[in-house]
Amino acid sequence: MFHYVVKRFLQAIPLLIGVSMIGFFMMHLAPGGPLAVYTLNPTITAQDIERIKHVFGLDQPIHIQYLKWAYGMFTGNWGNTFFGGRPVLDVILERIPATFLLMGSGMSLAVLVGMLIGVLGAVRRYSVFDYLATTGAMIALSFPTFWFGLMAIFIFSLKLGWLPSGGMYTLGGEEDILDLAIHLVLPTVVLALVLVAQWSRYTRSSFLEVIHQDYIRTARSKGLGGARILFRHAFPNAVAPLVALAGVQLPWLFSGALVTETIFGWPGMGRLFVDALTMKEYPILMGMVMITAMTVIVGNLLADVINAWIDPRIRMA
Repeated sequence: MFHYVVKRFLQAIPLLIGVSMIGFFMMHLAPGGPLAVYTLNPTITAQDIERIKHVFGLDQPIHIQYLKWAYGMFTGNWGNTFFGGRPVLDVILERIPATFLLMGSGMSLAVLVGMLIGVLGAVRRYSVFDYLATTGAMIALSFPTFWFGLMAIFIFSLKLGWLPSGGMYTLGGEEDILDLAIHLVLPTVVLALVLVAQWSRYTRSSFLEVIHQDYIRTARSKGLGGARILFRHAFPNAVAPLVALAGVQLPWLFSGALVTETIFGWPGMGRLFVDALTMKEYPILMGMVMITAMTVIVGNLLADVINAWIDPRIRMA
């Protein structure tokens, strides 16, 4: 198992390097390059641009710039923001807890509700519940996240007044756990909605495949109860493919968090990404690209390790 983990970790390193190179060079290919915020300002002269390039080291060959930037990333010096001159790493670290809280809440809700719906749909195949679950999943997958967010704000905040429309805490109020939980409800539900549809469909398919296997029929012939067969014999084998799904969904989860945070004014990385894109803060954008890449790679690595732990045959592949 140790050798498998080491092998997967070593395979992830070239992927991370490739992502960093592509992201870095694409930033330079963008209109105006990394200094677009200055070059598009008519009050800044050409001499000012050249001086700024020298200060940021942008007058050097691009491969030298990349090596210096990569060394800074490795040593924890991610550069400074164009506006304010704050360290990029500090700016991002301030937003990570809020995003991880939202992503963790959305993922947990999606897994619990989605798997419950999927298991019930598989057990009660072709029932009214199964048809309703399938129809609801198709509807959830058909509409974009921002539409669900706007409808949630319109109904539950503006019309009913049950929940706040945005933010992480009430302005001027006490920043306690209850206030945080109330503000977390709508963004969590909106973020988890599409994931619930996906988990319910994958869970249903996985359980349908397992419960028709010969060993399940043998367990039934021995007189074992339905609940015992489902959770002791079917569940361990049906859940293995779903572990990989969790790792694959991380990129979508982050992109969904980006939209959700923007709609609800949630002070996380998604909101920071939109603000940095608007202000052309390329140092922040590059830092977030690397954070996202590392999150996705680590998530997939954990999914592979868990799969290998559940099914030892994978380690031999």
